[in-house]
Amino acid sequence: MAGEDDEEIRSLFDELVNLKPAELERWLGSEESKAAGQHSGGGESTGHESGRRIVALLRTKKGDLSEDDYAHMRKVVGYIRRHLAQRPDGDIRETRWRYSLMNWGHDPLKD
Repeated sequence: MAGEDDEEIRSLFDELVNLKPAELERWLGSEESKAAGQHSGGGESTGHESGRRIVALLRTKKGDLSEDDYAHMRKVVGYIRRHLAQRPDGDIRETRWRYSLMNWGHDPLKD
């Protein structure tokens, strides 16, 4: 993703993040969401924290986005792309793999 400008990153972010802000907020409140992902020191997982940031980004007007916002969008795009490439075999409906992706704003069942 090096070399992609802010406009390209915003486009990729909008394409890959397929949960609407209210959907993502509801998901983040679930026990499945809180249990998914890597937890450092027993606290909130990286993905769960990112999900809260994604909700804010989705509600931010394009002209109000900072360089830090675009940096987080790059992180989100990279995570979703890498995670999708590791799709497990079989039914993914109730898997930690899907739940982790959903914390990052992407539900693979919506594709």
